[in-house]
Amino acid sequence: MSDPYFTTKTFAFLKDLAQNNSREWFKANQETFEEHVREPALEFIEDFTPALEAISPHFVASARKSGGSLFRIHKDTRFSKDKTPYKTNTGMQFRHEKAKDVHAPGFYLHIEPSACFMGIGLWRPETKVAYQIREAIDTNPKAWLKATTDAAFIELFTQEGDSLSRPPKGYDKDHPLLVDLKRKDFIASTKMTQKQITSPDLLETFAANCEIASDYMAFLCKAVGVKF
Repeated sequence: MSDPYFTTKTFAFLKDLAQNNSREWFKANQETFEEHVREPALEFIEDFTPALEAISPHFVASARKSGGSLFRIHKDTRFSKDKTPYKTNTGMQFRHEKAKDVHAPGFYLHIEPSACFMGIGLWRPETKVAYQIREAIDTNPKAWLKATTDAAFIELFTQEGDSLSRPPKGYDKDHPLLVDLKRKDFIASTKMTQKQITSPDLLETFAANCEIASDYMAFLCKAVGVKF
């Protein structure tokens, strides 16, 4: 059996960071961060590459410290009232090769004490892209329902995100798929436990979950005009 990527020390660091969120504390504990958070995450990303290619050759696993699949630990505090400098989680997003930012189809893993989860889909697309997805749902409802009501999918994932308060322009209030047409976010998630995250089987579990989401992701990719 292989060693786990993440351990209780990963979670201990993130808990301590939440209680000591300052540059001074982080600098003093930089080596712990590298050993138990960043390096395991980069190793996970690297090792996930073959499994991701098997699911879709058009998504990217990039094991770089900056600009790759791993989110920075530093927060962007420019427009936030909370000026604490660091995130108290670590996140990895495996985006489509055509993606320019987080607003693109992707698979996501979030590691945070008592709040771990896996996410899929397309978060907060720009208006034009959102309407492309709505048009795809409207014109090909069977494919959308197949992707979102498959037994394995709904057993694992829950669709979520924000929605419009009124029907989007061009769609009737009595449309049978109005709930989906009103979505601002086309995402779904599944909670994960610390035990799952620290298991030697994490990579296999994550890959299997991505495979279950493949019809959903394929639908979104086709809707926005990129290959799956």
